[in-house]
Amino acid sequence: MGLWALQALGMANLVWAGAAPGTAVVAAAPGQMARVIVGYRRDAQVTRQHPWLPGTPRRESAGVLQRRADALAAHAGRGLVSGRAVGRRAQVVLATGVSSEVLARRLAAHPDVAWVTVDGWRRALSAPNDPYFSAGPAVVNGSGGPEVGQWYLRKPDATFVSAINAEAAWARSTGQGIVVAVLDTGVRFDHPDLQGQLLPGYDMVHLAATAADGDGRDANATDPGDGLTEQEVNDPAGAFFGGSDRGCATRNPFTGKYEAVDSSWHGTEVAGILAAAANNGSGIAGVAHGAQILPVRVLGKCGGYDSDIQAGIYWAAGIDQPGLPPNPTPARVINLSLGGGGACSQAYQDAIDEATARGVVVVAAAGNSASDSVGTPANCQRVIAVTGLRHAGTKVGFSALGSQIAIAAPGGNCVNILAGQPCLYPLLTTTNLGLTQPGASGFTDSFRISVGTSFSAPLVSGAVAMILSMRPDWGRGDVLRVLQDSARAFPEPATGSGVARCPAPSSDDECHCTTALCGAGMLDVDAALALTAASPPPAPGGSSGGGALGWGWLAGFAAASALMSALPLRRSRRRSGA
Repeated sequence: MGLWALQALGMANLVWAGAAPGTAVVAAAPGQMARVIVGYRRDAQVTRQHPWLPGTPRRESAGVLQRRADALAAHAGRGLVSGRAVGRRAQVVLATGVSSEVLARRLAAHPDVAWVTVDGWRRALSAPNDPYFSAGPAVVNGSGGPEVGQWYLRKPDATFVSAINAEAAWARSTGQGIVVAVLDTGVRFDHPDLQGQLLPGYDMVHLAATAADGDGRDANATDPGDGLTEQEVNDPAGAFFGGSDRGCATRNPFTGKYEAVDSSWHGTEVAGILAAAANNGSGIAGVAHGAQILPVRVLGKCGGYDSDIQAGIYWAAGIDQPGLPPNPTPARVINLSLGGGGACSQAYQDAIDEATARGVVVVAAAGNSASDSVGTPANCQRVIAVTGLRHAGTKVGFSALGSQIAIAAPGGNCVNILAGQPCLYPLLTTTNLGLTQPGASGFTDSFRISVGTSFSAPLVSGAVAMILSMRPDWGRGDVLRVLQDSARAFPEPATGSGVARCPAPSSDDECHCTTALCGAGMLDVDAALALTAASPPPAPGGSSGGGALGWGWLAGFAAASALMSALPLRRSRRRSGA
């Protein structure tokens, strides 16, 4: 499945010809484009000279951004072309004939520039394709399972030590009235277990080739599939030859050719974990099935640019930015089941800080890097970073861990590793059964498995939605306090088990978590909601503990609540999954 990887340079199936500022886009070979994100100082002369106001038409906004890029060209030593805006005080800038790193260093010297970072590339996070973490390839006609069903939502016991105790919590809250943004590959709106759970959302993927839907940014967050055909990965002149420079295709050592890549339907799977419909007599139950999902498509074929992800964070939080329509239903929670290596850039930190200041809680997967440290954006400040656990409460081998982790939740695991055997403890969720193009709606199982920290994160995002449904006045600080104070202790190593405490950095083996590396403990949703109910109301004029709620969000919350009240109720029996 997916890889945990970041490449410094993104897909370059477009370059800008000529040295003069403002030249037009023309097609060219991959790998020739420098691409950075520039953040302007609050008092920057260039932004005062070329202001942008909310409501400015897209064409006029593009002109403002280009004039700002032109003002930086002298420091770059070449003509620059503006890309998309990222928030209100940052934009993508592109150039040819220079590397992204060199361009970043040159532009950082401009007096109007606060920071510059390379516009990197991120991938959806799911378990690596390794038999230690999965049951191997599916057997012929193999389907079904696991026998334990949605074990991760039930009350914990001696077998399912890491289960999150959500079923008991549903009497208090199901996340009703809360919007959770899923920044991912988009969703399949036609999945029956997501009907009534989805808001319209937005597609932030700006390159048509990556988007695979025939255009760039638009109001359609549908996932058309992120798979790659054998022809695409073996065309030396194409943008995806060998998986491009992002490692999303595997070379067959016997044929010497790269193999086709199946579509992941990753956003649909994350959405199902979070808020699949419950009590409808079929399928599965999402952890926060009373919440609404705002799909924001930021990943396409092989992944997506940091700038598209960051723009998605701003938009999901209800923060207006050039060239994009306002978000009518801002999110209170943002789920990021994606990432890549490296330190948190200022571009990511600015986006997260502005979202947090509006009362939004950002949750991110730690990543499936095993021995590597927590990646971006989970390693940014004010993000609730989540690591993955096995059913027994130990760290699952593929999960990253480190001091930035806030809490741990199930990530799925298989135990048995022989080819053709069913995976015993995956996390069941919604998916599409098509290989490259969309097919029938379906569910993951013991053969078409869903394991990875990608699925640990939405369990925590769902818990956050349930907390905020009870206390909409809270911000990130209050939510984090409740999550951590209610977390269950990690199990101690058993004598003779052969499973040691997690080292730092960890190996890719199972190990016993510590609070120094895996967060405060194991997520317990029922305990968190009990603590939420027992918490005193805020003092008059007091802080919400991590971000005040702005009027923009309150208006969006009212709009979302009105929309949700108009949706049909589902009252049929919930399937247990056992």
